[in-house]
Amino acid sequence: MMKIITNATVITVNEQNEVIYNGAVGFDGGKITYVGKTPEDLSAYDEIIDGTNKYLMPGFINTHGHVGMSLLRGFADDLPLKQWLEDKMWPMEGQFTAEHVKWGTAISIIEMIRTGTTTFVDMYDHMETVAQEVEASGMRGVLCRGVIGFCSEEERQQKLQEAASFASRWNGAANGRIHTMMSPHAPYTCSPEYIQQILEKAIELNVPLHIHMSESKAEVEQNVQDYGVRPVAHLENLGVFNHPTLVAHAVHLTDEEIDTLAKYNVKVAHNPISNLKLASGVARVPEMLAKGVCVSLATDSSASNNNLNLFEELKLAAILHKGVSYDPEVVPAEEALRMATRYAADAVFQKDSLGSLEVGKKADMIMLNAAQAHFQPANDPISHVVYAANGYDVTDTIVDGHFLMKDKELITMDEQKAIAEVNRVFALLKQ
Repeated sequence: MMKIITNATVITVNEQNEVIYNGAVGFDGGKITYVGKTPEDLSAYDEIIDGTNKYLMPGFINTHGHVGMSLLRGFADDLPLKQWLEDKMWPMEGQFTAEHVKWGTAISIIEMIRTGTTTFVDMYDHMETVAQEVEASGMRGVLCRGVIGFCSEEERQQKLQEAASFASRWNGAANGRIHTMMSPHAPYTCSPEYIQQILEKAIELNVPLHIHMSESKAEVEQNVQDYGVRPVAHLENLGVFNHPTLVAHAVHLTDEEIDTLAKYNVKVAHNPISNLKLASGVARVPEMLAKGVCVSLATDSSASNNNLNLFEELKLAAILHKGVSYDPEVVPAEEALRMATRYAADAVFQKDSLGSLEVGKKADMIMLNAAQAHFQPANDPISHVVYAANGYDVTDTIVDGHFLMKDKELITMDEQKAIAEVNRVFALLKQ
């Protein structure tokens, strides 16, 4: 069924950063078939959707998170990372069942649909449940069973097999909307031997690797104490970077380490709000971008953010690095927007199908209501998206050519039920 959105301001995020006024995007079978000015003759289309007074742009791609942790939103704030993890998060998460993760995932997906995210990366446990929610919701997910090695050898091997089985069975599922990765949680939670075993499985299954790395100073210092080198050299020595890899955070890097990431084409998920809230620091994003490192945007979990509104990361990425570098020209609006879309598609190894509005790519799109005071005067749409917009300006969210939200109404998810269930299971968890 051929559909077309007409009369919109189309922010393509193509290589030329083209913005098309009175623009249109046609799509059929989940793929974009036309991008350009609104045609005079629309007779070829089965459905015509009026985009007057709207921005039409690629959906955002959230390249690192733990959606089940939305159940712990507001549970433990204002703590250092190590204490936050070991004293608060891990004890609570140890009680999670598939039902907890189901409703945490559902509420997260609803939040992401409402705020313009069409694809998300998730590293967690009970990933069968997460995958089922992604499939039912119509979202696009890049999913991995996060593996922590603090357990017996028997349990480690069981986790490894679970992760590999999940990655094998779900890769390409949900009509191609689900991709998978293998995921050792971090160098400080997995031994070198265990990381190599996980890497071997990733190579065998031909799926990328996703890992936390150099998030805090303490983590880097611990790595030196334990293994004699910093995390980047540690993972390089283990052969991790010879395989397609997405690292989360990469806050504490030297010039040489940035060169190493560039050399191996390691992708980076930048989580500015989570890193600031946990006092982990500020990643050297301008330096990474200057060296050609692919840097994308991510929220991390609702427990450390405390939301999944990628528009907040977008604005912060554009202004934070200006402030700390005293340079107003670093990470301009166009570059920040690419980090949420085009670069993010590269970070999840889908740059040929996602991240921009171009013929042949997936019809993953969002529309924003631009007929509001904070979008006026109708000057520079990219500036307005980055510096003025909020996720709740999104009116429509489309994945694979299907509306998940239309005119602010959710199509695939029951929001009130998810809200009620999240509060019910959390109340039981606290008892």
